Amino acid sequence: MPRKAKAGKIKLKTHKATSKRFRLTGSGVLVRTKGGKSHLRRRTSKRTKALFTEMLPVQGENIIKRVRRLAPYLDKKD
Repeated sequence: MPRKAKAGKIKLKTHKATSKRFRLTGSGVLVRTKGGKSHLRRRTSKRTKALFTEMLPVQGENIIKRVRRLAPYLDKKD
């Protein structure tokens, strides 16, 4: 006997790498982290390393659209 098809919406899967790299601010601006934070930083100045912690607003309508599609439930993280 075949199973009954479920009615209603299908849950969308979040692209986990995207959800870790981007987040929304309180005003709804999409911000991103900077790359190059993990290794090979011994000779880098302290000022440059401190600047890596800064989050930058995402520019470009197409990139914002793509991030929204990959992480549909992306919300402000506490």
